[in-house]
Amino acid sequence: MKIYYFLFLACFALPSQAQKVFSVAYANQADVKVFVTDYENQADLKVYKVAYSNQAGKNDGKWFFTDYANQADKTVYFVQYANQADLKIYFVKYANQAGWNNKGKQQVMY
Repeated sequence: MKIYYFLFLACFALPSQAQKVFSVAYANQADVKVFVTDYENQADLKVYKVAYSNQAGKNDGKWFFTDYANQADKTVYFVQYANQADLKIYFVKYANQAGWNNKGKQQVMY
């Protein structure tokens, strides 16, 4: 439930550059397993959700969620527990807050 709340809040984000991602239904379909943290300092990546796909670009924490998997750069699956995740994220309110806390995990999204 908490994940959907964050995704809903992120829907009203301002445009910026982003990476295209698609949320899959099953873990075995995903390129990356993601856990949404409660606090910014617990996350490997602070994510800002942008509104339009044509703003997609760098691996900088600005994501656009596509409607179809074949439109995405990466497929993600949201896990229930942090120890199941390849990447821990935190959704931020503003584009300038997005970015990597743990640059060692950056290769996960390439």
